[in-house]
Amino acid sequence: MGVNILVVDDEPRYLRLMEANLVTEGFIVTKATNGQEAVDQVVDRHPDLVLLDVMMPVLDGFGALERIREFSNVPIIIVTARGSENDRVRGLDLGADDYIVKPFSATELLARVRAVLRRAQNISSGYQQASFMHGNLRIDFARAEVSKDDRVVFLSATEYRLLLQFAHNLGSVLTSEQLLTDVWGPEYRDDKEILWVSISRLRQKLENDPKNPQHIVTRSGLGYTMPPQ
Repeated sequence: MGVNILVVDDEPRYLRLMEANLVTEGFIVTKATNGQEAVDQVVDRHPDLVLLDVMMPVLDGFGALERIREFSNVPIIIVTARGSENDRVRGLDLGADDYIVKPFSATELLARVRAVLRRAQNISSGYQQASFMHGNLRIDFARAEVSKDDRVVFLSATEYRLLLQFAHNLGSVLTSEQLLTDVWGPEYRDDKEILWVSISRLRQKLENDPKNPQHIVTRSGLGYTMPPQ
């Protein structure tokens, strides 16, 4: 069965552009024209990935993203207007896995889609043990499930893969470039913003005191580490 991608945009030309390029590459495309339709489609059709525009009627992309993240960790790429840094940061902060800026080329669109799908499909690869403990944090690799104080913590696919990098490299300092390359892909090596937002979001979810983290610690001038306990 093919990969189903939900494309959400109220601009017909972008909807047609994304659908045409994705179908040409063998993806199955479902369409929606506003945020509420997007939420409904995720509930009903369980797509493998969502391309979600920001500025839309009825419910905008941020509202749809927030609602979807209440019940699903489906990979989501925010589609945002050129030069809107606030949109990018807000989308990542709400749990988007990536963003793409309008106008974009077919090559960029497909590269972003493949990269996010690759991360989502490989989130548990390379780990032999069944679970991992770090203080009050537990990772169940078999279920791809994270819990804090025995309560399940809801992570996006990218957030989970980022956390796995720290668990797999316990005690090692990981540079920003290394994390960006390993989690997002080599084309993201210099995109520090996406890493900063993702680290901040992970800390908000996993740390008792995000300002004094115990699980993901910054090593000034070097990178980040999960210290041994």
